[in-house]
Amino acid sequence: MACVAGCRCCTERRRQSSILYNILKSEERPEAAQQPPPQEPPGPGCSCGSRRRVALRSPQVAGKAASAVLVKTLRFVKSVPCFQELPLDEQLVLVRSCWAPLLVLGLAQERVHFETVETAEPSMLQRILTDRRQEQQGQQHPDSSSPQLPSAGEIQTIKGFLAKCWSLDISTKEYAYLKGTVLFNPDLPGLQCVQYIQGLQREAQQALNEHVRLIHRGDQARFAKLNVVLSLLRSINANVIAELFFKPIIGTVNMDDMLLEMLCAKL
Repeated sequence: MACVAGCRCCTERRRQSSILYNILKSEERPEAAQQPPPQEPPGPGCSCGSRRRVALRSPQVAGKAASAVLVKTLRFVKSVPCFQELPLDEQLVLVRSCWAPLLVLGLAQERVHFETVETAEPSMLQRILTDRRQEQQGQQHPDSSSPQLPSAGEIQTIKGFLAKCWSLDISTKEYAYLKGTVLFNPDLPGLQCVQYIQGLQREAQQALNEHVRLIHRGDQARFAKLNVVLSLLRSINANVIAELFFKPIIGTVNMDDMLLEMLCAKL
């Protein structure tokens, strides 16, 4: 594990310039994002509304709240002894794969609310004229594969997941076992300690089951309901999470690099 220690030293020297830490050190408090938003009127039945692009109503407040949850999530991950015993490259594979579902679980646990607003997208004619102007000025075309603002449907998926968690009133221990199940995913390509990680995931599920049977004896379906929560996490898109919460406050960022920095830093 010498490589981990070396990485920590390197990260400590860069820590003062970390964009994420500069955000978290600002005076603005994230609690403002946790106030329940006013009820919005239901949208029309037309499915085209779900494809409209949206952005955060208060990107600085919601982005700071999400950043704080991400730091807290990585702090939790690093505190798990079994995770610490894994080689650094195995840790990175796990964290880079599951950071988004873990973050959304953290948003649910911290009861972070956020509002979005529709954004005006340029028309086809406007895009053509813009591209032509850029060609005349010798500028490069924007990459069509670059991330776009999230759609209303994608945001509704996230909010639906949060609402499901809040309706179940999930406890701190249940959140911890759910996070353990998500974190220790043995099906990821590039893992070497597959059987060990598979055993850790099985232990997290067994611990969750035993906890539910002990605390919620009258609710025999609760364990199944919590597993439904896990299944809903598969629909969470990591690119959408990064585009929604982090790009408005720190710009385009390589999440892999930021996760490596956070994993190796003393949070």
